[in-house]
Amino acid sequence: MTNSDREFSDLKLERKECPKCGAVWMNGQHRWRTGNAGNELDLAGLVCNQYGDETCINPKKGEEGGQTWEERFEKIMGDFSDLHKKMTEEYE
Repeated sequence: MTNSDREFSDLKLERKECPKCGAVWMNGQHRWRTGNAGNELDLAGLVCNQYGDETCINPKKGEEGGQTWEERFEKIMGDFSDLHKKMTEEYE
């Protein structure tokens, strides 16, 4: 088989990193540091809208919505409260 007979894939790898916060996009998809698929609107609510500047590359920067630290705190406190209640009931 010659090179002209081979099929080549369209596979590409494009990585962009925000110079402000270090957020990463792989092939146009935001990724959290864990490697999981991210959510640009959540990133905007948690970071970009409060701390971003003109160098921020998040296309959702400035949009309303997404998660906020207040919402995450409430979820954590709710989970903690539920766990505390369960442990207290088991102890009694």
